[in-house]
Amino acid sequence: MSVAGADDQEPGRLDRQVALVTGGSRGIGLAVARGMGTLGATVVVVGRTADSAEAAAGALVEEGLDAVGVGCDVASATEVAALPGRLGPLAAVDLLVCAAGVMSARTAKTLRTSEEEWRRVMAVDLDGVWRTTTAFVPGMVERRHGRVVAVSACLGRMSGPGNAGGLAPYRIAKAGVNALVRNLAHEQGLGMRGVLVDATCPGHCRTDMGGPDAPRSAQQGAETAVWLAGRPAAGARTGLLWEDRQVVPW
Repeated sequence: MSVAGADDQEPGRLDRQVALVTGGSRGIGLAVARGMGTLGATVVVVGRTADSAEAAAGALVEEGLDAVGVGCDVASATEVAALPGRLGPLAAVDLLVCAAGVMSARTAKTLRTSEEEWRRVMAVDLDGVWRTTTAFVPGMVERRHGRVVAVSACLGRMSGPGNAGGLAPYRIAKAGVNALVRNLAHEQGLGMRGVLVDATCPGHCRTDMGGPDAPRSAQQGAETAVWLAGRPAAGARTGLLWEDRQVVPW
């Protein structure tokens, strides 16, 4: 008789855990925040502005979830560095989902991208992930418990659609996110120290970035991130790129 591993299980309850979601004021990030809140987590919704974050958190509270909103632009090193101090006890984050992201200009190619456009995308999509992990993951390491999920994209894969050219800043930033996740996971002993680190491809979803005609809902795009955050550590594979709960090649 086979025994189900951690990868086969439904996400567990997240009661008494703190989940912080960047890009949580809309789209996939908001759907992740809702999913984690439904499982019992206290959700810190991080949006680029206080107004957007507080409005999103307020909507979750109206649904009966435990949520607070805080404005922080992950493109700003100063704002991210100050965020743990602003959160007080909520800075002891158990679950971190980095979902903040921007798309590059459709015409941006490797040799046809301005310095301004390159830095605009990298500052959020790659540097923002690194800044947020350095702000909150050391506490996870100290407590020997935590889950880190970076919302990546299949356009950042070095196999499949990731090497088709075009959208250069976005593709390259997401490839960097994949590398960051893999590196951090190995530095944490691939889960042996209690911290799981993974990336997820949400697919083409109906969000501000994906457009109204995308085939998937934001909830569908968020489901794997919620599942990854709720997995038990024992027997879990980590340091991987996931799509619809399946490992996909980098």
